[in-house]
Amino acid sequence: MRGRVVEFDVERGLGAIESESGERVIFHCTQIADGSRVIADGAEVTYELLAKLGRYEASAIAVVAVG
Repeated sequence: MRGRVVEFDVERGLGAIESESGERVIFHCTQIADGSRVIADGAEVTYELLAKLGRYEASAIAVVAVG
């Protein structure tokens, strides 16, 4: 899937991606594929959905471009 990072809290390590269809998916920094644990707001990304605790979260997040 593709989307854009719309928020990321560095201290908490939590963020949200807005998909191309407008849905928001949350993520934890441990799901950033390059291991950096930091990602820029506005970054265009690809990701997979992971079912976790009764909801979906983004995983395998990879930056395509920084916007």
